[in-house]
Amino acid sequence: MPKAYWVARVDVVNSEPYSIYANLASSCFAKYGANVLARGSRFESLEGEARKRNVVIEFESMDKALECYHSTEYQAAKKHREGHAFAELLIVEGA
Repeated sequence: MPKAYWVARVDVVNSEPYSIYANLASSCFAKYGANVLARGSRFESLEGEARKRNVVIEFESMDKALECYHSTEYQAAKKHREGHAFAELLIVEGA
């Protein structure tokens, strides 16, 4: 079964509530066995419009990645991000 990856691009506009989101989401990621591969690291934008923060999180499967996203814990964390950051998030299955 191929692994799956959350790929998020984020511009934070209010860092205080966003930090609450990040702490709660990190606990959720640990619960679902996620491995954070990149989080706010240095990047170079080569094409398209960039966001200031980029995150890549590895999960053991697409099912586990979706389970984490739809979990009560993650949805509660996400409420602290809403209205405080502009974000795109997708889940992609590995090859």
